[in-house]
This record gives sequence, C-alpha cells and structure tokens, in this order.
Amino acid sequence: MNTLKIANPLDVIRQDVQSMHAYAVQDSAGMVKLDAMENPFVLSPALQAELGARLGAVAINRYPGSRIDDLKRALARNIDLPAGHALMLGNGSDELISLLAMGCDLPGASILAPVPGFVMYAMSAQLQGLAFHGVALTSDFELDEAAMLAAMREHRPAITYLAYPNNPTANLWDRAVIRRLVAEAASLGGLVVMDEAYQPFSSHTWLDEIRAQPEAHAHVLLMRTMSKFGLAGVRIGYMVGQHALLQEIDKLRPPYNVSVLNAECALFALEHADVFAAQAEAIRNQRGFLMETLRTMPGVTAYRSDANMVLVRVRDAQRTFEALKSQGILVKNVSKMHALLGNCLRLTVGTPEENAQLVQALKTTL
Repeated sequence: MNTLKIANPLDVIRQDVQSMHAYAVQDSAGMVKLDAMENPFVLSPALQAELGARLGAVAINRYPGSRIDDLKRALARNIDLPAGHALMLGNGSDELISLLAMGCDLPGASILAPVPGFVMYAMSAQLQGLAFHGVALTSDFELDEAAMLAAMREHRPAITYLAYPNNPTANLWDRAVIRRLVAEAASLGGLVVMDEAYQPFSSHTWLDEIRAQPEAHAHVLLMRTMSKFGLAGVRIGYMVGQHALLQEIDKLRPPYNVSVLNAECALFALEHADVFAAQAEAIRNQRGFLMETLRTMPGVTAYRSDANMVLVRVRDAQRTFEALKSQGILVKNVSKMHALLGNCLRLTVGTPEENAQLVQALKTTL
C-alpha cells in the first residue's frame, strides 16, 4: 500500500522570512500607553460627532475615486508644496518604504541608513532581496560623517535614509553634515530619503532646504506621515519629490491603496488643522516638562529631543521597564536594538496626567 506523502506548505515560504520575527505590538490593555509615539489626545465629542456623520455618508460601496485627489491637494496646500514637485500617498510610511525598495531593486543595489534607526529601512531591503548597510551613529547619537561618506562611496547605495528627527534617538542631526551627505549621494547617483515622521514636533524641516536649493535636491524625496499629526489609526503616509522622479515611483503603488474612509478622516483633520496644531504644541510643552524633570533624577540620562518621545538611559533598562509595567505604565525597551542603546528606554510624551504618572512611577522605581 502506497502512503501519500504530504508536502509541507511552508516549503514555499522563503527561509529568511521564516527565520524573521514579526513586528511586535505590546499588549496595552489597561495601561498608560507611552510606547508607540502616538498623539495622546482624542477629538472633542462635537468633532467626533461631526466626523462620524462625514464617515457615515462615504460611499463605501465604491472604490476610492476623486476624494483621494482631494486629499493630495489638501496636503499640498498644507505643506506649501514646492513648485515642480509632486505628492504621492501610501498606506502609512511603511508602504512607501517598501515601494522604494521595490523600485530600486537593480542588480547589486543596496540601502544605507544610520543605526540605530527605524527598523523598516532594513526590513524593506531584506524583503526585497537588497543588501542593507547600517552605519553606526556616534556615542552621542550624531551622524558619523566620515563613516557615512566612506560607506556611501564603498557601497554606492540606491537609497540613503536620513530620519529627521531620528527614531529612537529623537534628535535632529547637523544640517551641514546632511547637506554634504546629500551632495555625495548626488555625485554617486543615489537617492536620499528624508524621513520626517515626527515633523509636527520638530524645530526644523528639510522642506525649507529643498525650497531654498531645489536643484541640489533633485534626487531627494521627503517622506511624512499623518500618524504623528494625530491619526495613527488612519494609516496615511505621503512622499514629496520632484515631479519626474515621483512619477516613476508612483507607478509601483497598488491601485486604491488608500481607503476612502482613511482619506475622509485625513481631509477632516486637515480642515481642523488648528486643533491638531494645538495638540502638537501641548505635546512639545509637555516634552520640555518631562525632560527637565527627568534630568533631575539620579541615575537617569535624558537625551535632547525634537520628537514626541524622549530617549533615556537608566541603570537597568529591563528592570525599570518591568517595574513601570507593574505600575501600569507601558514604555518601549530599546536597549537590545543596538549596542549604542544599552540600558535605554524610549518614552512617548503623553498628556499632562500621563506624564505625571510616568514621573511618579519612575521615582518609585529608581
């Protein structure tokens, strides 16, 4: 009697994918959630009702149509899109990062970025079969210009990512250094992507540099997300670049990649931009309070921040993380992400009440 051999369906899945860890989301039920750089403020009941009525009237039986173009125009107005530039939408910045890797997948191509940095730069390279080259920051989390230039000249990356400000270190890097890296990429024939996910909380935007010197930035793409604007649950990312360049990348975008409900939420938010601007100002103010308080605590080093998070170094990151969690405070333990982040925690800036709870829990723990 012949025994039928049953094939393992996992055999068709790439081995490197099977060996990967899925992106982990911490269980936050019942916790003060300060682990994911979200805007902690909710809409007023009046605005919730207004948005609900808007969403209820959306034609969800139809594919997204002209409303998506309305959103692109609204975003262009919101950021004062430079002349000669275009804007494309993504289902969050993550999708845009994946599309860039796909579009630049030429033989021998690679992606380069400072590390520690956003994990999706390396992951997008791996999933597309590209090499990823991480260049370590200095011990104080600044760009190592000499090492960056050397790596760019050796590997000639198709894409160099520069997060401005950086995640998880939360700092803005030296503009003069970035200008020289941008010029180097131009001479090598590569793209530079300025990732401004945390722009609502930043003291500077690279869009000003692009406006001032458009010719020097013909190879530069600027990426933002509405997640930090206050719409993390809506998943809208967008990218800006000179029209001819962006037109090619936009060909890779799946049809209808942005839901009509998400687009309507984003349009609603832009129509009430003053509300979200006030929230961002409150977060910036709370960031200042949090940093001043943290710097008075023995055994805590708080690093400067231009984002809605603060990186701190403590004596024992895992012990502190667990102690905070036991008190109902959820933060991000980044101490194992990179050697430079030893004993570091990343704290999202919350509401005044949440930040007071965090400070009290830290005092109890430390």
